[in-house]
Amino acid sequence: MKTAVALSGGMDSLASLLMLHNSGNDLLPFHARFFPQKDKDTEQKLKNICNDLGLNLHILDLKQEFEQLIIRPFINAYMSGLTPNPCALCNRKIKFGLIFDHVKSLGAEYLATGHYARILHHNSKPSLWRGADSSKDQSYFLSLVPPDILGKTIFPLHETTKKHAQEYLSQKQVSPPVRKESNEICFIENDYRSFIDSMMPDAPQKPGLIKTIQGETLGTHQGLWKYTQGQRRGLNIAHEHPLYVTEKDIVNNTLIVGSKQDTLTSTCHAHNLNIHLDPDLWPSEIFVQTRYRQKAGPASVELDQDLMKIKFYNPREIPAPGQVAAVYSGQGQVLAAGIIIQDQL
Repeated sequence: MKTAVALSGGMDSLASLLMLHNSGNDLLPFHARFFPQKDKDTEQKLKNICNDLGLNLHILDLKQEFEQLIIRPFINAYMSGLTPNPCALCNRKIKFGLIFDHVKSLGAEYLATGHYARILHHNSKPSLWRGADSSKDQSYFLSLVPPDILGKTIFPLHETTKKHAQEYLSQKQVSPPVRKESNEICFIENDYRSFIDSMMPDAPQKPGLIKTIQGETLGTHQGLWKYTQGQRRGLNIAHEHPLYVTEKDIVNNTLIVGSKQDTLTSTCHAHNLNIHLDPDLWPSEIFVQTRYRQKAGPASVELDQDLMKIKFYNPREIPAPGQVAAVYSGQGQVLAAGIIIQDQL
């Protein structure tokens, strides 16, 4: 059984490679090129590490595909007033999509990555669970990956903490080529606004009105894509009370603001669903997470074909359309996930 191992150059993927190699697995290590710059040094260091293990590093050039499937849709989504989650989409379309298809053509049956999550098997059916390291759990970003693909996936760090992975590499005397931990969005160094401006310098700004929920006009925005749900700073409006972004009215190109209480909701809708477990088998208590590092909250879920209607038992910040809504059991099993859309009245 040959297992392909994804190597980004960071600590997590290298620790995964060494753990699998130490267990005597038949491995096919590879590194994917997503960006045109600063990859050569990383590639050479990875080749040296693989050579020391008696392995040959394969290079996959996916710069064009990454721009087409991830970067451009990311920009277009923001320009349309959404708040996309490129990491979750990259996992579904690139890492466990194009890459998985490619390594299968090289003879690999399984794909191993350095994600902090767990795959459990029951009656030959795979299930996705939160990783042992709750501070690094990445099951949320993996929730859009189809279960049949996850069934051919290995997460060597599933029961490991970040600290333990670092200690493991030190014991093996292996230094990762990329020491800096990647940002939540790997292709953006600082602010997404600056990135979009650099990619689309001639894009129209489309200014519009800033209004309160009651309809009072307070000022002018410089383009809905420059604002995020719940944002307070940078609105450049004067008011006697703190105001937050509660909605981006795309049809009327209007930014709606309100009090902190106005940013809370009890409902959420999502589509493009990925069902991990038959809803008839869901536990009575379920929890929903609508952004990374958010604690999942108790909720009820109603499924209507490709639409998921969520009702939170405790009001929480309005989820941003374009983000992922992931449904969990109380024990941390991912039950379903989808892309959040504008709440339907």
